Amino acid sequence: MDNPLADIQDIKRIMERSSRFISLSGLSGIAAGFFGLLGSAIAYKWINEYYKSYNIRGQWDLNDFARLEWKLFLLGIATMCLALLSGFYFTWKKATRNKMVVWNASSRRLVINLSIPLLTGGVFIFAMLLNNDWKFIGPACLLFYGLALINGSKYTLDEIRYLGMLEIALGCINLFLPGYGLYFWAAGFGILHIIYGALMWNKYERAETA
Repeated sequence: MDNPLADIQDIKRIMERSSRFISLSGLSGIAAGFFGLLGSAIAYKWINEYYKSYNIRGQWDLNDFARLEWKLFLLGIATMCLALLSGFYFTWKKATRNKMVVWNASSRRLVINLSIPLLTGGVFIFAMLLNNDWKFIGPACLLFYGLALINGSKYTLDEIRYLGMLEIALGCINLFLPGYGLYFWAAGFGILHIIYGALMWNKYERAETA
């Protein structure tokens, strides 16, 4: 005898698979968090070295400061690229294991909706860099990233929305504590990603790999 409720649940799952990209791997979040913490540690080391040299000289060296700014900017780009590459790798592995296609209509919608706030934030941050205003770059990264996650959450796992909200909350707090941007950056892009990734792996992938 057919079970109408079970049939409805099956139809719902099929519709969700067709409209949402559900192959995101929790390991992607863990890897992104690892690179976020690594990038923060390197930035902390560079900044400390700069201030140590300042204490020795007793005066600011504008050329050294300009070099530090661009080194930090390039470090941020490298960290983002490594996080994206590792995210793609683990997501591709999960999709392959589940016999699903990585690049489809759902993933395209996800990428587009993530890209709009991210590219806007990138232009905003680059403009601040050109104007030598670093005070709010940390908060801006968190805020625009959080907005991107929320904007793309309707095309993937619902949990992405909550991660986005937490990133925005950290960014808002950081606006009032601009001198601690690196710590908030490490918390948002490092620790939160690792926690999120571990929770998602435990919820969606642990049974698959057992």
